[in-house]
Order: sequence, then C-alpha cells, then structure tokens
Amino acid sequence: MVRLAMTLFSVIATTLMGTFVIVALVAGYVTLVPILVAAGLGFVAAVPVSWFVARAIS
Repeated sequence: MVRLAMTLFSVIATTLMGTFVIVALVAGYVTLVPILVAAGLGFVAAVPVSWFVARAIS
C-alpha cells in the first residue's frame, strides 16, 4: 500500500498545490511568500490524502 500511496502522492500533491496557489492568487495574495506558503500547504496536505485514497483503493 505504501507504493500505491507514493504513486498517488505525485498526482495528488501537484493537484492540491496548484489548487492552493490558485486560491491564494484569487484571494489577492500575489507576492512570493503567500504563493510558496500555499504550495507548501498543498504539499503537506497531500500526504494524508494520498494515504487515505490508497487505503480506499486497496
């Protein structure tokens, strides 16, 4: 299940990071630091999401 979670992480992380960056931009945060924070939060949020999705699949 760990291999499946790692594979899913690559897709889920990029999706969540992009979504969080778009939300930050729409909210008016257009400087570097808020965009990096949003991308970092998406990266961190992708870890449990990937695990739960892998668990639901297998």
